[in-house]
Amino acid sequence: MYGDPAAIRKILTELGDTWAVVGLSNNQQRAAYGVARVLQRFGKRVVPVHPKAETVHGEPGYASLEEIPFEVDVVDVFVNSELAGPVADQAVAVGAAAVWFQLGVIDEAAFDRTREAGLTMVMDRCPAIEIPAL
Repeated sequence: MYGDPAAIRKILTELGDTWAVVGLSNNQQRAAYGVARVLQRFGKRVVPVHPKAETVHGEPGYASLEEIPFEVDVVDVFVNSELAGPVADQAVAVGAAAVWFQLGVIDEAAFDRTREAGLTMVMDRCPAIEIPAL
């Protein structure tokens, strides 16, 4: 259900190529850093969203989704499950088309709210694992 193959395919191939990666910093030891690089290799624009607002992989960062001055298609969430729900709500508020909760990021209520708002959503999956299989 949370990793519906049709939703995964739709997000990765149809909904747009601008991905806001929440939790992405220059810490190369964090999963977000490597996943963002894979997304870039597959033609996605990766926008770092982190309180430090660092430039990562050549893209300027922003402290929050609300600060991004252009539309984002997908919000990829690398924060703890306890913090993920508010990020999903922000994704709805900024007009994203989809939300992707990374492996281990689970919030069933946020999943339901986000889908009810009309966004495509995947939870507890990794796009860097899924995209090469398409």
